[in-house]
Amino acid sequence: MWTKSLLAAAILVGAAGAAIAQTAPPAAAENPSGTWRSAAESAASGQPAAGTSAPSLPYPGSGAAGSSPAGANVARAAAAPSAASTPANPASGAGAAQASASPAAGTTAGTASRRPIARVSTGSGSLPNEHGQLYREYDISPYTLRVTSTNRPEQAVVDWILRETGYEVWHSESLAILSATSRKLRVYHTPQVQAVVGDIVDRFVNSEAETQAFALRVATVDGPSWRVRVQRLLVPVQVQTQGVQAWLLEKETAAMLVADLRRRSDYREHSSPQLLVNNGQPTVVSATRGRNYVRNVRLRPEAWPGFEPETAVIDEGFSLEFSPLLSLDGRIIDAAIKCEIQQVDKLIPVMLDVPTVAAPRQRTKIEVPQMTQFRFHERFRWRTEQVLLIAMGVVASPVPSDGKPLVPGVPLPIGNSPARSELLVLVESKGKLGQTPRAPLAGDSQAASPRARQ
Repeated sequence: MWTKSLLAAAILVGAAGAAIAQTAPPAAAENPSGTWRSAAESAASGQPAAGTSAPSLPYPGSGAAGSSPAGANVARAAAAPSAASTPANPASGAGAAQASASPAAGTTAGTASRRPIARVSTGSGSLPNEHGQLYREYDISPYTLRVTSTNRPEQAVVDWILRETGYEVWHSESLAILSATSRKLRVYHTPQVQAVVGDIVDRFVNSEAETQAFALRVATVDGPSWRVRVQRLLVPVQVQTQGVQAWLLEKETAAMLVADLRRRSDYREHSSPQLLVNNGQPTVVSATRGRNYVRNVRLRPEAWPGFEPETAVIDEGFSLEFSPLLSLDGRIIDAAIKCEIQQVDKLIPVMLDVPTVAAPRQRTKIEVPQMTQFRFHERFRWRTEQVLLIAMGVVASPVPSDGKPLVPGVPLPIGNSPARSELLVLVESKGKLGQTPRAPLAGDSQAASPRARQ
């Protein structure tokens, strides 16, 4: 009996050993890492590796992923970019958590460190000069230290350089630099442009920013008939803006013209005739007023009357900017003149429905402005012994009227139209402040015709 029991136990032990031998893969015992690398490749491709079968569970005794080489390789396989789709047998435990977190982290890192599409390089280490560009620094402190009317007087130097050379010269194929501080002007350009820049800088520095006195008159007349008496005394000047005319007058003729205009009942002046201007610096003469109107409404059911009007302001009137620059000898005026006029012809009413619970048929009015605008911007050159006269044409009145009747209680005529008048601008140099104007030299044949530039 004991013999039979021992025989039965031996048979059971042999069967158990055979079962264990069939369950454990032999290759894993010999080379675990090689087997799991094949499993990772099969997970990436979606097919079992040749000669092996994809494991359904971690190798016995591995525990959490990362506790053995097999677990570490599973985590790397799951984190591979090509394994974005779920493999047939995903890893479990911490390895699976790392695999699920890896794509999000990779996306964030990719967004933060996006590679530029354009090809970018640091260049050759020196400024290109294939067009013969030269670098120069100009000392403008003798000018900027004397100008106290603005915080950035050097900006006027840059503006005049751009007017003289044109903007496109600094944005073309050849590399160019134009930079200014309160003491230095840095320029990198061709010798031809450097010569123009040097002339402009000399005109600023040579005058030492001495204040010039100018008579600048902005006046209007109702019609253009003033030309009849003085037409033969006017020397025309080329103007680019359509509808605008300009002339040169001798100072005696200009004085006669102003005296004749003042005798007209429709003549009005809109500026102070005397201005003190720093050489090269712009000066603005303006007369504007704000006109309020209801632009829109915002619904507010919680407050009475259920809406809130949104108001806005339109500045109507005129603005004239005058920027003179004298030549080196002080006998030629180069001036940029910019004029803007804005007028509200009328406010067109529009009725909007703003119903509320208490007033379902409630309505309110908003207004849409009908406007007239005029803009003029040109450059002129003339002798200091002459007076520049510009006629802007019949445009919107620079100083708008209130539209009120002259006699209280008597309404304006039906069909009343917005005010229109011809705008006249006279510019006359009075010389340096505190200096008697210099008389013209005998035999001075310098050209009197100015240069107009858009």
